[in-house]
Amino acid sequence: MTKNERTFLYKLLEAPSPTGSEMPGQRVWANYLKPSAHTVECDAYGSTWATLPGRSKRSVMLAAHADEIGWMIKHIQKDGFLRIDRVGGSDHATARGRRLRLLGDKGEVTGIIGNTAVHLRRDSLSNEKAPQVHELWVDVGASSAEEVAELGLRVGHFAVYADEPTELAHKRIVSRALDNRIGSFIIAQVLCRLAKAKTKPPVSLVCLNAIQEEIGGHGAMMATYRLLPDACVCLDVTHATDTPGLDAKKHGDVKLGGGPTLTHGTANHPMIVDQLVKVAKDGKIPLQHEASSRFTGTDTDKIFTQRGGVPSALVSLPLRCMHSVVETAHLDDIEHTIQLLTGFIQSLSAKDTFHQKL
Repeated sequence: MTKNERTFLYKLLEAPSPTGSEMPGQRVWANYLKPSAHTVECDAYGSTWATLPGRSKRSVMLAAHADEIGWMIKHIQKDGFLRIDRVGGSDHATARGRRLRLLGDKGEVTGIIGNTAVHLRRDSLSNEKAPQVHELWVDVGASSAEEVAELGLRVGHFAVYADEPTELAHKRIVSRALDNRIGSFIIAQVLCRLAKAKTKPPVSLVCLNAIQEEIGGHGAMMATYRLLPDACVCLDVTHATDTPGLDAKKHGDVKLGGGPTLTHGTANHPMIVDQLVKVAKDGKIPLQHEASSRFTGTDTDKIFTQRGGVPSALVSLPLRCMHSVVETAHLDDIEHTIQLLTGFIQSLSAKDTFHQKL
């Protein structure tokens, strides 16, 4: 990863973009791609896409999602404390004692999700359970509802955790919002690498950074209906199951640093899957495999059913500690995923329709 690429990734991760308020991150993504893409556009709700014309008008879409999990102000008490609700799959069991960035009308406001001292909880520790969402309280330094209003905060404002990206030994990167800002980063790198090539790609490329995946894939649905690509590879994160306490018999066997995963079944078109396997084999790119017996749980489920059907497949980046502030990815997996998707686009021709035959 070059210095410029790392700077872009960190800016992308630091931009607060909870589901329903994705534009801060979308602007970072769009500005990075403007020098390389032919066009960069967005729709009414903020899904953003960049295009790179190819030698053929047939288009292939690479899709990631721009939104992250977060919180929203649900109630402001007379004494100045806030009550919050989840945006997406935020884990309320790990929320106490964390710092927040609240996105108010007058700019960001720092807050904390309170944590009553262990000394004062001693009598209940033996049977203590994780707090319910409505039991969480937020302190922004106000002593009244009026002081909260002076800070520019009201019911309905979003919040994200204040944790910033950092790196561990042996090529591990840690951050909130790697799900799926890392996917946004990867598809941007694919477009930039193809744009720098001596010849145009064999097909036209559309890189879609969709909104609202965490609550149902609404952005991918709207944008795919509009863009109608001839094929799509969706990129998201998947659970690395190589940490203590996880059983491969239940969750599959996915290793951090073992390369991207390719999903088989349901939304995943077998001809695209086969092509990705071939690209990985020819390029000596490590590839792991996952099974989807009912649904993928990603934007792929919303993309492949649009209009008459869009042949699609899901590629995922292994991630530890998903939906937490310590989501962990491996830099080698990131690079191998970029190589796989770049190679996939370069391997295509205008004749590739990915239509099944009788």
